[in-house]
Amino acid sequence: MTDIRRSILWVVFGFSMVMLWDNWQLYNGKEPTFFAAPKPAVTAPTNASASAPVAGASAQGLPGASVAPAAASERTTVQSDVLSLTFDSQGASLVGAVLKQHATQLGGAKGQFKPLQLLQTTPESTYVAQSGLTGVGGVNHTTMFQRQPGPTALAEGQNQLQVRYTSVPQNGVVLETIYTIKRGSYVIDVQHVVRNQGTQPVSPQVYEQLVRDDTPAESETPFYQTFTGPAVYTEEKKFQKIHFEDLAKKQAEFQTQSTSGYVAMVQHYFASAWLLPQGLSRTNYARPIGGKLYAVGTLTDLPVVAPGAEQTLNSRLFVGPQDEKNLERIAPGLELVKDYGWVTILAKPLYWLLEKIHALVGNWGWSIVLLVVVIKAAFYWLNAKAYRSMAKMKALSPRITEMRERLKEQPQQMQQEMMRIYREEKVNPLGGCLPIMVQIPVFIALYWVLLSSVEMRNAPWLGWIHDLSSKDPWFILPVIMTATTLFQTALSPLPPDPLQAKLMWFMPLAFSVMFFFFPAGLVLYWITNNSLTIAQQYVINRSMGVKVTFNLPKLR
Repeated sequence: MTDIRRSILWVVFGFSMVMLWDNWQLYNGKEPTFFAAPKPAVTAPTNASASAPVAGASAQGLPGASVAPAAASERTTVQSDVLSLTFDSQGASLVGAVLKQHATQLGGAKGQFKPLQLLQTTPESTYVAQSGLTGVGGVNHTTMFQRQPGPTALAEGQNQLQVRYTSVPQNGVVLETIYTIKRGSYVIDVQHVVRNQGTQPVSPQVYEQLVRDDTPAESETPFYQTFTGPAVYTEEKKFQKIHFEDLAKKQAEFQTQSTSGYVAMVQHYFASAWLLPQGLSRTNYARPIGGKLYAVGTLTDLPVVAPGAEQTLNSRLFVGPQDEKNLERIAPGLELVKDYGWVTILAKPLYWLLEKIHALVGNWGWSIVLLVVVIKAAFYWLNAKAYRSMAKMKALSPRITEMRERLKEQPQQMQQEMMRIYREEKVNPLGGCLPIMVQIPVFIALYWVLLSSVEMRNAPWLGWIHDLSSKDPWFILPVIMTATTLFQTALSPLPPDPLQAKLMWFMPLAFSVMFFFFPAGLVLYWITNNSLTIAQQYVINRSMGVKVTFNLPKLR
């Protein structure tokens, strides 16, 4: 049993090292060594359809997604209680968004709060929301607009304000873009009003797109990464992540034609998304546009606009944090921008439970501790069965060691004798492993809940821990975590082989090194889990009369 359990732990350790190396390769802009993304058998063209945009221009006349402001453009900053938004008169584009309630600096000391800049146009980073017309008129995000006079900040007692931009006429077509900003909301209502001032009917198409460079979020490290890039959601295909490298190689696959869903740009903790009304037909597209910039957007047909008439498209633009409860209220499927990967089915109920505990205690650190306690309690009897099996194996350890030494030259007889001892003592060699293996997906899911939840960002616990999403500034928690891991190892019987005994101690030490760079919330979770495991092992060993000893390897 001890050999089997050790083998499983080595497999887990080896797999962790493989994943760590692959993440290091990705972090440094290289191809992954072991888990390269498979090339799809059928490739969806990144221009979405024959009528959809391509880089630079298309048959419908969509321009390249230039983000350089024209010399004559003017920028206006509009303030709400949660957002500071910067609009550019060139294209009436949203070129800046500051999230006032979220700090830029992770783990910063109190009193040094600097709001997070999500959308921006700087020499180092580009992330903007653009819109315009294609097919008629030539009014797009490179066209000059005129901002209509109006307030630029929510007054006390005011719940919303509007920012209106009107384009200069292009071939008799005028586009008015109206942004409505609401108090306490990260959702901006957007109206595109197409007016035909010409003498011929026109058939306009409205495009709405998000443009971003491929720079990873500041919270990414070589040791853990979340998805950064475009995404498309439809009711038919659900959440579809689009990797930047797939767009660059023209190998991206996603649903292009739909009557539901949204397009989004996703990064760790935050996202932006264009949200169209359900039931409205649209074409989704994603494309590289040069200079390491990428666009994801939708193209929507409007009814024919007769001379002197107008048509309106109503949509919404979300720019904000991945607050799961809030995202669920905004639009169907929007909460999926908070990506848990393959453990979503387990992660979502764990997050729900974590949020409920936080509602009671009001501190995310203590909520993590209590959640682990609840999970350990739920698996108590399963763990107890495993630890009882381990205790029996530990009691048999001297007898097994003596037998192995006696029959070390006769491996076949050694195995037969070992199985005889197991039968006589009614011990199942796998009894301590299987119950633990069942729980692994649950704790992996909890890991991703803590890694992905924006609520952990700059959330204090106690004392020196001001931010559960960044590493412990004094490395106190990683040291405690290492100590608990070694304590667990000391409680386990040593293998007869001295080299194996030394390796048994090396594995937890090597694994603990990574935790010096992990967020404090994740380390706190592991400390709590280790401590409860040690306590349960101790109680069960004592109840079965198994002597509790600390087994240390011989260094020589």
